[in-house]
Amino acid sequence: HVQLVESGGGSVQAGGSLRLSCKASGFLSSGYCMAWFRQTPGKQREGVASIADSGGATRYNPSIEGQFTISRDNAKNTLYLQMDSLKPEDTATYYCAANSFTCGLGSDQYAFWGQGTQVTVS
Repeated sequence: HVQLVESGGGSVQAGGSLRLSCKASGFLSSGYCMAWFRQTPGKQREGVASIADSGGATRYNPSIEGQFTISRDNAKNTLYLQMDSLKPEDTATYYCAANSFTCGLGSDQYAFWGQGTQVTVS
């Protein structure tokens, strides 16, 4: 069955970096747009970045553009999010998602979700 498993979250001081990974199994992620979302308690899930199935086209939330970099390794069925210059407001649970149609930043477009990984910036 389809499974997305995030890893790489943790606690970091402001200005630090983290690299999130999302391992896909049960399907070939190379045929899917993949994305990162984040959510804090009481708020809606927010699209962070997406990347097309080929890895060529990327889209970023303006609030993090230049700070985060999304990438993928289709040979490893893995999605990444490099997060630099982290700020306390980046604290959230980060989710990866996959979608076989569009490649936007709306959560309702995505059919498959991971369980999330917590990022805490202090």
